[in-house]
Amino acid sequence: MNLKNIPKYVPGHNLLNGKKVLITASAGTGIGFAVAKKCIEEGAMVFISDIHGERLQKAQNSLHENTGYKPDYAICDVTKQSDVNDLILSASTSLSGIDIVINNAGLGGTANLIDMTDEQWMVVLDVTLNGCFRVNRAAMQFMKDNGGGVIVNNASVLGWRAQKGQAHYAAAKAGVMALTRCAGLEGAEYGVRVNAVAPSLALHPFLYKVTSKELLAELEAKEAFGRGSEVWEQANAMIFLASDYSSYMTGEVISTSSQKA
Repeated sequence: MNLKNIPKYVPGHNLLNGKKVLITASAGTGIGFAVAKKCIEEGAMVFISDIHGERLQKAQNSLHENTGYKPDYAICDVTKQSDVNDLILSASTSLSGIDIVINNAGLGGTANLIDMTDEQWMVVLDVTLNGCFRVNRAAMQFMKDNGGGVIVNNASVLGWRAQKGQAHYAAAKAGVMALTRCAGLEGAEYGVRVNAVAPSLALHPFLYKVTSKELLAELEAKEAFGRGSEVWEQANAMIFLASDYSSYMTGEVISTSSQKA
């Protein structure tokens, strides 16, 4: 990776000043945590959620230490509609409303199609696609009755591009893209904008634990900048979609990848 290509961290510009933001899958070290931090830096009031309670509490503490803001949180399993409904209620109660939902929940894995089990296929689809549907539905129902809002989904470049061992994940993310387009069109009637980002390679500590150095080097070599993105670079694109700067955008999927042709 060419470290010279990494830009400086972009400070907040109050793009979400006073907005009330719910972020799913925001524990750990990935995009969800990065966008939670960016939302706070952009002036938002934030509520975070994840399925991992211990990591969620650590994320809360880390956000407090780094930003001075201590968000409330709730554990949520997006494969359960009751959990998602409870999350919307908890977040709206804590924040006195919800203006923005950033739907980051997803699950990956690696298995060639010929060897893939039904269970491997179904669990990825249930978390990544069905979970996105459940969150979008509950958020849109809330926003429809409360003056509108914004939903930002996390898709993937694999929704467009093939990669061995990723049939389940790619199919799920392609579904997230299609869901985003339809939800954006339907939501416009209620003042709800729905858009998505489609990252390629976002580097964070957990990725290094589950991916070989050889594969990461191969994937980075394919990127136009010769490196994977920083998670906060993906968060920046989400902030744009969540902000009023994208007020005339809905049903769109922004490619936040830089792969060479």
